[in-house]
Amino acid sequence: MRVILLGCPGAGKGTQAKLIAERYKIPQISTGEILRSAIKNGTELGKKVKAIMDEGHLVSDDIVIELVKERIQQPDCKNGFLLDGFPRTVIQAEALQQQTSIDQVIDIDVPEDEIIRRITGRRIHPASGRTYHVLYQPPKIADTDDITGEALIQRSDDSEETVRKRLAIYETQTAPLKHYYQHLKSTDQSEQGLVYTKINGIGSVDEIKNQIFSALEHGQKELSHAKNH
Repeated sequence: MRVILLGCPGAGKGTQAKLIAERYKIPQISTGEILRSAIKNGTELGKKVKAIMDEGHLVSDDIVIELVKERIQQPDCKNGFLLDGFPRTVIQAEALQQQTSIDQVIDIDVPEDEIIRRITGRRIHPASGRTYHVLYQPPKIADTDDITGEALIQRSDDSEETVRKRLAIYETQTAPLKHYYQHLKSTDQSEQGLVYTKINGIGSVDEIKNQIFSALEHGQKELSHAKNH
């Protein structure tokens, strides 16, 4: 099962990706995590990536494509994988299509005002990485970590101005992927068929998870039926 999870920043892709990976025993490949570890390790690439992300811009296709190509060739991807946050552009999708065929695309759809509420409310304890949300998961004392009592911060790329920039970039660069995959499905250019499903991203984690699992299972049946005919 080779799955792509689409959705704008803050749509809940990361949370759902972990649940899908666990259920279907496939690795979750998040370019965000690959890039963040490069930043944390302070490599030359990491410094370059940090500057780009702090500005609210996207990292170049070349850098991301190389990272992902390398990753999907690892032995743990033999039975499939879940891509979370990649591809971000049609160019990346075309590069990926040359490497491997994708079975299913799940698109988590959330309105812009809800995204802004979700992202700007996030607070982080820098030392441990513990995360809170001022509305949905507040700390016991405002702006203070529950365990250490140290101050929480808002990441620079979680400010409203940066979030609006990221959403505008998403609309221009990533939203066209929906049409790309719908077209790929309708023209049957993917080697073994492709199933594209849009999911309503408003609701509890469990409600969204159940919609996704049901879509994936339905999609696998559809693909299996197509292969046998």
